[in-house]
Amino acid sequence: MSIKVENITKKYGQQKALDTISFAIEKGEIVGFLGPNGAGKSTMMKILTTFIPASDGVAIVNGFDVNKDPIAVKKSVGYLPEHNPLYLDMYVREYLLFNAGIYKIPKSEVDSVIEKTGLTAEANKKIDQLSKGYRQRVGLANALLHDPEVLILDEPTTGLDPNQLIEIRQLIKNVGQEKTVLLSTHIMQEVEAVCDRVIIINKGKIVLDKKLQDLKNNKQQIIEVEFDYRVEDVALRQLPKIEKVENTIGFVYQLYFDTDQDMRGKVFDFAHDSGLKILQLHQKNTTLEKLFSELTIQK
Repeated sequence: MSIKVENITKKYGQQKALDTISFAIEKGEIVGFLGPNGAGKSTMMKILTTFIPASDGVAIVNGFDVNKDPIAVKKSVGYLPEHNPLYLDMYVREYLLFNAGIYKIPKSEVDSVIEKTGLTAEANKKIDQLSKGYRQRVGLANALLHDPEVLILDEPTTGLDPNQLIEIRQLIKNVGQEKTVLLSTHIMQEVEAVCDRVIIINKGKIVLDKKLQDLKNNKQQIIEVEFDYRVEDVALRQLPKIEKVENTIGFVYQLYFDTDQDMRGKVFDFAHDSGLKILQLHQKNTTLEKLFSELTIQK
């Protein structure tokens, strides 16, 4: 187990930033930590990287307790915080050599990580001359420098243009073939493009923890239909493969089917046989974006 979190709570005064959070991440997983701004994502990552202590609960990273053995945790974790801290007046290679000296690792590792992160052509440039995409690469290179088993990335693609997004996503996927990666973001496309699994957090609590493949294989089909007349739920429940019927407003119904077969034809047949007219009809299959919206909506 690379990361194990049990009942972690973090309080700031009377406010709970995290409320009894529990999850585990296996070695080799790329997990998206998803949530709206202020949900507690960065707080959880700062606890896992020993930057701040939890108010309660236990967190284990690579077998080390973050409270009892913080130095061992830091040695085995690569961390890219949301606001990438770089010495802008240093050259790329100089900056990485400086950090290699802190970690007491061979200077040869610097060339290896520069190549791995696609920084070869930029290695002799000052960091303040780099685009934001390349600065993020420098941050990733620094996080990878000591060959950590776990990589923790907090909003690694914020503010990047579309081309930079693609480059950094691919880099993270490549790194994820060898490392365990916990990736914090509020961008659904980020998770779908990179991750094996998603954890959604809202108001300090986990509201979803699923494999991306399970979400993709979800056979549930949702059809929203508006008839010209009210229909009893019991009649609609006679449709094949129907799981649930919701009368959302007026003569509008949401029909939930347990099948990936297109059921619109069956709904048309039902309307015809019942002497009803269909005023509108469309599919609303569940997506990660829809799930996120439903689970994090402010009530």
